[in-house]
Amino acid sequence: MRILVQKFGGTSLSTPEAREHAIKHIRRALEEQYALVVVVSAMGRRGEPYATDTLLGLIDANGGSLASRERDLLMACGETISAATLCAMLQSRGLDAIALTGAQAGIETTSEFGNARITDIRTERLLAILKEGKIAIVTGFQGAAPNGDVTTLGRGGSDTSATALGAALKAEYVDIFTDVEGVLTADPRIVGDAKPLDQVSYMEICNMANNGAKVIHPRAVEVAMEADIPVRIRSTFSDGLGTLVAGQSVLRGKGHVQDRLITGIAHSVNVSQIQVHAAEGQYDLQLRVFKTMAENGISVDLINVNPSGVAYTVYDTETERAIGLLKRLGYEPQAVKDCTKVSVIGGGMNGVPGVMAMIIEALTEEEVGILQSADSNTTIWVLVRSADTVKAVNALHRKFQLHA
Repeated sequence: MRILVQKFGGTSLSTPEAREHAIKHIRRALEEQYALVVVVSAMGRRGEPYATDTLLGLIDANGGSLASRERDLLMACGETISAATLCAMLQSRGLDAIALTGAQAGIETTSEFGNARITDIRTERLLAILKEGKIAIVTGFQGAAPNGDVTTLGRGGSDTSATALGAALKAEYVDIFTDVEGVLTADPRIVGDAKPLDQVSYMEICNMANNGAKVIHPRAVEVAMEADIPVRIRSTFSDGLGTLVAGQSVLRGKGHVQDRLITGIAHSVNVSQIQVHAAEGQYDLQLRVFKTMAENGISVDLINVNPSGVAYTVYDTETERAIGLLKRLGYEPQAVKDCTKVSVIGGGMNGVPGVMAMIIEALTEEEVGILQSADSNTTIWVLVRSADTVKAVNALHRKFQLHA
């Protein structure tokens, strides 16, 4: 069988009109002789009746407390409603479809409620359904713990469900349908002439997703990369093939390799910079600072360590708590709130001189101050004040000629 996995996000299923677009893609895949697994998210976003955040609001309206096991049971309802609704629409059109929960589809997970990890997918039932010529509609974002309890996979879990199923079934492609035309060179809400990308490597899309681009969850990409399953990020509302995400061997085989220095600009908002300076002889400052952050569950990022102290970022929501902990250690931390981490991403920058100079030049021309920077072989990060976000992202987009 030529197997295709299609995943439809919340905006792709939120209205009858959107669901009709999804059904067009399903029909087209069947016409192309694919055996089809359709993974669905909960319908809509916060405020809409069956969105996950709306369901969670029932907890606040009814006492405000619910154990994590029962919370997962509640959160899994949104995807179940989506699967049954789409199944009804397909059956009414004469298409043979069957709806399955994650557990029924064979998705086994750890027992970590709210952020479970997939441990195995037993594909026997799904393969039998596909061999019968039926469309298997699977609830994303969920599976079953060893004792049978319903578990959820955390934010972006439906993407992970789709790529994990694609890997287990050895699918030809995994199509992630969303409300944008694939991966763009920057956030189109900030950069008006952001350009759609025909292809990106697994590593590039992982870096973009980890640094603010929201088209696919990083965990999902990691699963696809490990199994070498090509992913296409597509718009539900058009016929385009979107962006192909694959390894270099697949991209070369399809004639997609491009010689480009920078792939895109991503950004993450709502972070704060914290600096702690060491007094003479304070050689244990770095250890004490980061051990304290870890012990108190505070995630740190953009880390610079040097003999005179440390600089790093935390989410704005953790800033005051982090400062309080550092003061209790006897330090006098300095914090800059309301910052944005801007990421310049490109597999072609490795070993190429002058990229950092171009970044500094672009930001200097726009009078954007750099508070901190860091780099890897495929990404350079700069920290700027939130008020400079739009100027910074657009300046870098222009500097590296990424416009459409």
